[in-house]
Amino acid sequence: MTSTTRITTDIHVAAEVLLRGGIIGLPTETVYGLAAIATNEQAVMKVFSTKGRPTTHPLIIHLGPSMDPEEWGEFNDVAASLAREFWPGPLTLLVPRTSRVPDWVTGGRDSVAIRVPSHPVAQQLLDEVKTGVVAPSANRFGKVSPTTAQHVCDDLGDDVEVVLDGGACTIGLESTIVECIGDKVTVLRPGAISSDDIFRVTSISLGSENEDIRAPGMLASHYAPRAQVLLFEDISEARKTILNLSNQGKTTTLLHHDDVNEYAESLYADLRHADAAGIDIICAILPTPTGLGVAVRDRLAKAAHR
Repeated sequence: MTSTTRITTDIHVAAEVLLRGGIIGLPTETVYGLAAIATNEQAVMKVFSTKGRPTTHPLIIHLGPSMDPEEWGEFNDVAASLAREFWPGPLTLLVPRTSRVPDWVTGGRDSVAIRVPSHPVAQQLLDEVKTGVVAPSANRFGKVSPTTAQHVCDDLGDDVEVVLDGGACTIGLESTIVECIGDKVTVLRPGAISSDDIFRVTSISLGSENEDIRAPGMLASHYAPRAQVLLFEDISEARKTILNLSNQGKTTTLLHHDDVNEYAESLYADLRHADAAGIDIICAILPTPTGLGVAVRDRLAKAAHR
């Protein structure tokens, strides 16, 4: 059956759907989000049910650059300095919530995750609706995130009425999430803003995450294709494995990019292409664990976890 989901570049159309309680595919610089007005409980519940995502998992509130984030969260000096440095951009800050934030956004927690995206189409849409919008990745829960409008349609079909097309995502990985509560600064999810970037601004030693799911993307298994993913530090070992697997009748592909920015931008599309081609096993070369390479390694590790 052909999907009737509309891909549109008309921001007014997408805003109208949101304001009447619908959900849309929203482009950002990181990945496409499944967006709903944050204060509309029925719309947010539709996001959870469409994704198949547990309602206990908190969502990120996306704000336009003209909006006041302090209406939604309480920013200490560290959080405020990070916001000044990296917003708009691929950084999410986890801070104490204000009374404006409803329980259905935070999973009942006292903290809220907030981001100001830099994508111009997302910014125009947020300025149009004039309020906070939740936008977890526009795919089924745990699966590979979408980085084009067509990916959203492929994943969600008629479950989403409109996908606002902003082109292919330029970063391709979800935002860095940094918890700024009390006197601690903790990176809960790596992304394009690295730990070194955070330390440069804060001069505070970063804490390590624990098992509590305080923010999106903290599950051990996530971003997973149907194909099995094997990880390698060395490309020669990967090629030996591919040869052995081929001799066993397995279809394989090598996933590798010398440029880490290219690796991040194309990672989810590469995983999707492998699934579309019916590949059994993806042999992925891990990038150097510095800068953006930390985030790529994180997503690959979660894709490989079984």
